[in-house]
Amino acid sequence: MNTFGQSFRLSILGESHGSCVGILLDGVPAGLFLEPSDFAADMERRKGGSAPGTTPRREDDAALIQTGILDGRTTGAPLLILFANRNTDSGAYEALRETPRPGHADWVALKKYGGFADMRGSGHFSGRLTAGLVAAGVVAKKLLSPVRVEARLLEVGGKTDMERAIQEAMAAGDSVGGIVECRVQGLPTGLGEPFFDSVESLLAHGAFSIPAIKGIEFGGGFGACRLRGSQVNDPILDMDGRTATNHAGGVNGGITNGNELVFRVGVKPTSSIRAAQTTLDLRTEAPAELKVEGRHDACIALRVPVVLEAMTAAVLVDLMMREGRLPRVLAI
Repeated sequence: MNTFGQSFRLSILGESHGSCVGILLDGVPAGLFLEPSDFAADMERRKGGSAPGTTPRREDDAALIQTGILDGRTTGAPLLILFANRNTDSGAYEALRETPRPGHADWVALKKYGGFADMRGSGHFSGRLTAGLVAAGVVAKKLLSPVRVEARLLEVGGKTDMERAIQEAMAAGDSVGGIVECRVQGLPTGLGEPFFDSVESLLAHGAFSIPAIKGIEFGGGFGACRLRGSQVNDPILDMDGRTATNHAGGVNGGITNGNELVFRVGVKPTSSIRAAQTTLDLRTEAPAELKVEGRHDACIALRVPVVLEAMTAAVLVDLMMREGRLPRVLAI
């Protein structure tokens, strides 16, 4: 469905070209100081139009806190945060009902929802909905403090010269993917469970909830799988569990080990590209050439770091709440 989490629960809502997108948060402790300006910095990082390769669509993305707050403090009731959609242009999407985009959710949406899905701006499948995820992350990061969650883009299209890779793709009417790394400092030892609720399992679940994520690796990742145990085992240095290396990425047996949590995600190239592609015309059942119009990111990976931070923070807050490790927030 559209809900994630156990004790800190996120329910995502809205469509790209509907009246709004947003998030409903349940389990937010009472007493957390929160105001609309708290969301500004992270929402600005997520916005389109802020860098070459991002969609030219610009929205104000001012947080509209509808419920769960009184006199600047959370009440303990569900917290509803909305973002209005004002800069919409749906004309370019009508044709996609008959000529679905290769690599996109158009085809599966038509099949799953019997033609009733909102296709405008990709509807409920759009990256626009990550605005709500980022809002949830703002709240989660405040609850996690002093734990720090930081993500950054490492490469684009296999290149560290990211600007050049994006420019080359745009010049060809194409798109490009990238790799984003997330690091978390200050986590206590002992979060997570050995199997189904391992830290990796829950973070992977959260990460794959972000549109365009296609892969994840922790610590040494797939590279470590090509080495020997003597090369990847992390020597333990002290009674705090500090290790000389961190090939494990801060997790052993599904449980945090007190070292820095490190993982990376792979972001696929955006499906909506201006270069000609072959698709199926659903009216004639014959192959058709498709050139996607509208406003789209040439590299959605540019906007993923803040979204990945948000989902990471949400997962960790949920884990800490389950185990009674979240500090009291009345003084925050």
